[in-house]
Amino acid sequence: MLRALGLGDLLTAVPALRALRRARPDDELVLAAPAPLEPLVSLLDAVDVLLPTPGLGALRHGVGAPFRPDLAVNLHGSGPQSIADLLTTRPGRLITHRHPDFPRLDGPAWKDDLHEVERWGVLLACHGIPVDPEELWLPPPSEPSPAPGAVVIHPGAAFPARRWPPERFAAVARALAHDVTRTVETDGREAGARPVIVTGDEAERPLATEVAERAGLGREAVFVGQDLAGLAALVADAALVVCGDTGVGHLATAFGTPSVLLFGPTPPDLWGPPTTRPQHVVLWSGTVGDPHAPTPDPGLLRLTVPAVLEAARTLLVGGVPCRTNTAGLPPDQEGPTGKTGSRSVSSARAMSD
Repeated sequence: MLRALGLGDLLTAVPALRALRRARPDDELVLAAPAPLEPLVSLLDAVDVLLPTPGLGALRHGVGAPFRPDLAVNLHGSGPQSIADLLTTRPGRLITHRHPDFPRLDGPAWKDDLHEVERWGVLLACHGIPVDPEELWLPPPSEPSPAPGAVVIHPGAAFPARRWPPERFAAVARALAHDVTRTVETDGREAGARPVIVTGDEAERPLATEVAERAGLGREAVFVGQDLAGLAALVADAALVVCGDTGVGHLATAFGTPSVLLFGPTPPDLWGPPTTRPQHVVLWSGTVGDPHAPTPDPGLLRLTVPAVLEAARTLLVGGVPCRTNTAGLPPDQEGPTGKTGSRSVSSARAMSD
């Protein structure tokens, strides 16, 4: 099973992985994926072995499969590179989407307008393997959280188009930290019962530090560079996650942690959490853009700090805000709601290879 991509990509493939486990209960299931994902792969009841695979081409030029699989499954993309990678393992059978470079291989046509979870369900269903799209959950990690009950602010994203401005994240963090202080003063709860934490990977250290400093948080509020096991433990035991359209949001979905998710150029209909889970609130302006653009998406910039705070505070007191695609916009600027009838090709994530 090839899925040599990132955190969110792994988590959206979990229902398909579980379906394959049920379909082949006696087989050894090997997942070709990046080695840093191992802490999450180990939580899955669907994978026996992780074959460290940093990306496309690794199976052909370096990693290589140590065996000839009876079945290979392309959960990576549309091809052609992912298909070529799997063919080098000389599988007995290959499940993949149809591609003109490989006319002898049958499969469904690749469709850009499917939700990422649904995409792999359609692929496997064509081969008689039913997928339950609700099986996104992961069991909580055994590692304790470094900040139990925290409000987690994750300002980063893979591309600038999906990054809400740091000063806005800081305003949200400052307000939520003030809420905690005010609660302690009024009802006597122990200070620090709900710390506000800013997270990021090592490359995002300057961004996380900027957000924390703007919010008036101490250096201890910056959690950067920890491994995925530590991040998973933090999110699994968090009171709330506030982030953009990124892997940490999918992690909150997997653990059932309440979350406020800020979507920009990519519709949540393609990468958002299930609409059946009200603890995950999506804010989206209703416009579609280029998810790989070098500047924040205009639609993302239409989301306001008050709207994010309203959703966050409602979740923190145990309420369930209405899921909406236009939250955060002035009434006279609200865009279209629900599924978009059409969208630009550029709004699709780079899943075709």
